[in-house]
Amino acid sequence: MFQSLIAKLSPDKDYPERQFRIDVLTRVLRGTIYQHLPYDFHTEQKEVTREPIPIRERRPSVRSGLCKTVVDHSVSLLFAEGQFPALDCDDTPTREALTALIKETHLNEVMIEAATLGSVGSVAIWLRVLKGRIFFSVLNTQFLTPIWCEDAPNKLNRVIEQYKVKGRALKAQGYAIEEVDDATDYWFCREWDDQQETWYLPWRCDDKKANPQIDKARTQAHHLGFTPLVWVKNLPGGDQIDGVCTFEPAIDTVIEIDYQLSQAGRGLKYSSDPLLVIKEPDRYTNQEGTLFKSAANALLLDAQGDARLLEINGKAAEAVIGYVRFLRELALESIHGNRASADRIHAAQSGRAMELMNQPLIWLADKLRISYGEGALLSLLRMVVQASQIYPLTVAGEKVGKLNKKTKLSLRWPRWYAPTADDRQKDAHTLQSLTANGLLSRETALHILADTWDIGDVAAERQRIDTEMN
Repeated sequence: MFQSLIAKLSPDKDYPERQFRIDVLTRVLRGTIYQHLPYDFHTEQKEVTREPIPIRERRPSVRSGLCKTVVDHSVSLLFAEGQFPALDCDDTPTREALTALIKETHLNEVMIEAATLGSVGSVAIWLRVLKGRIFFSVLNTQFLTPIWCEDAPNKLNRVIEQYKVKGRALKAQGYAIEEVDDATDYWFCREWDDQQETWYLPWRCDDKKANPQIDKARTQAHHLGFTPLVWVKNLPGGDQIDGVCTFEPAIDTVIEIDYQLSQAGRGLKYSSDPLLVIKEPDRYTNQEGTLFKSAANALLLDAQGDARLLEINGKAAEAVIGYVRFLRELALESIHGNRASADRIHAAQSGRAMELMNQPLIWLADKLRISYGEGALLSLLRMVVQASQIYPLTVAGEKVGKLNKKTKLSLRWPRWYAPTADDRQKDAHTLQSLTANGLLSRETALHILADTWDIGDVAAERQRIDTEMN
């Protein structure tokens, strides 16, 4: 069903194949995959020819949005307010500066956007240093092409952005576009490398011999010594550019759900306004040839006349709902979505019980932690440390000197679900027993409890404990 749906789209042959793939997956994520279909679901016949319109050519009237729901659930387990990881670092000034930077730049919001947009396969996060301040931006990779270093395949050499744009749009941006070329397609291109962000003057798409010229007015040098973008591949199993899409295995099933629910809604509408069938209709119409069917308009038929309501059996709607429930379970199972039902929870559950109930969703979020946490988030913070060696940075209104580039950065992830009072009591007894018997250090025990009890600086907390005990 998905393949027949996207077959009605016309991919641009000037773009690489992955551009079209990212485009259609982004449409699914945003819920616009049906927008190119010409007919609403209630339109059953063509106006002129009166030919019946196949259901596959109509836009569903019901959208389940199941793919977006699973993405939102998994991303919430990654970077929501209570799930964002804490930064661990041996160097206190570096840790405090980066922690303040995370709050100032709303980095959790940036990472939520990146993980959501990157669920189609990949996403890029762009770091900029403007007047000593750090800024992050999330870029769709539909028109981006990464070039990797030959001697370091995991390091970006440069990233190229290139896409088509109308001449009138370029003219509105201040480019010198002739009036006659107002509707002509142009190539827009810019490139990031380890020294500068290079812009090129737009050139006509039909000019096969064009030699792109650098736009010196817009080109900016950053001199960071590294390409200021982090390329994130969503899930393992893709290629050198894109990872595996989070929701792709469920797309066909979700499309089936949308059409089945739309058909069920159509049937219910017909049931509430059934079709009237009359023998010899010419005898019961008004002068204009129109028959009005309503509760206030009684039909008076003679002995030879006959009229009946053509109704749809309500059991068909129940069968559709049952089928949709099965499809929903199948779709969620295929993409590790949350299949737990709140109706089955009759009492407060422990954090561990919630984990077991939502285990497939946690497995999905656990994989995403590798890509977006240990990969993207730490890479961004390391870039900030490198940038501080070149530019004097300002974080939260205060000047920050050169951060310690030799210190190791790591993330401390919180529990998947907030522990209950009973969970915390059990943890306390377990840690007390382990530390008392010399099987665990007190500092490690503090690290374990840090997220649960909102301990930001474990070393400082340990010093305060030693002071109070002495």
